[in-house]
Amino acid sequence: MEKEKVGKVFTYFSKVGVAGIELTDGPLAIGDKISIEGATTNLEQDLDSMQIDRTEVASAKKGQQVGLKVKDRVRPGDVVYKIIE
Repeated sequence: MEKEKVGKVFTYFSKVGVAGIELTDGPLAIGDKISIEGATTNLEQDLDSMQIDRTEVASAKKGQQVGLKVKDRVRPGDVVYKIIE
């Protein structure tokens, strides 16, 4: 399993289970498999929902900030990777 860094978590909205991600290193698209890793975070999931300013998008490029629906708690500073199989 290979992975490449695409960004980092800057906030987490616990009530709706959404992570705010800043794409600092690469793009993301619906259908990508991602891994979010940090000191106490180790989460892997398929990306099935992504929004920019509360609007659903199919992809986002480096430099954008997106909201991702995540299945578990993440923390600001956690690193987001795209898994390449």
